[in-house]
Amino acid sequence: MQLTLTILNERYGICRMDIDATIPAWLLAAPFFSITRTPDEMSVVCIESAIPDEVDCNRGWRCFKVKGPLDFSLTGVLASITRPLSSANIPVFSLSTYDTDYLLVPEEQLAPATTALSAEGFDVRRETG
Repeated sequence: MQLTLTILNERYGICRMDIDATIPAWLLAAPFFSITRTPDEMSVVCIESAIPDEVDCNRGWRCFKVKGPLDFSLTGVLASITRPLSSANIPVFSLSTYDTDYLLVPEEQLAPATTALSAEGFDVRRETG
């Protein structure tokens, strides 16, 4: 199966929040965010422009969106995408939703990531609009 990956236009940040933090209003106002809370931590991924300067955040990530929806019976989707990126020594941060997957790469690695994924047969496109 050939997957289509769309490079989203925005830059993203991966943030560490206090484990007992309430979800801040700035986050809920963002058009894209993901919150993961575990007994050990709370992590947030958000469009960088929405993140206040004082938030502990690793900024400058770009995002590939896998065209979905993906059926839950599919196996190896993330592995097939991360394998060529790992071979090219490109770090990734992944998110999964009910319908699809997102992979973030450091902005300075976007061009080599696009090359590696295209060489592996992925249909890589830029977001329009």
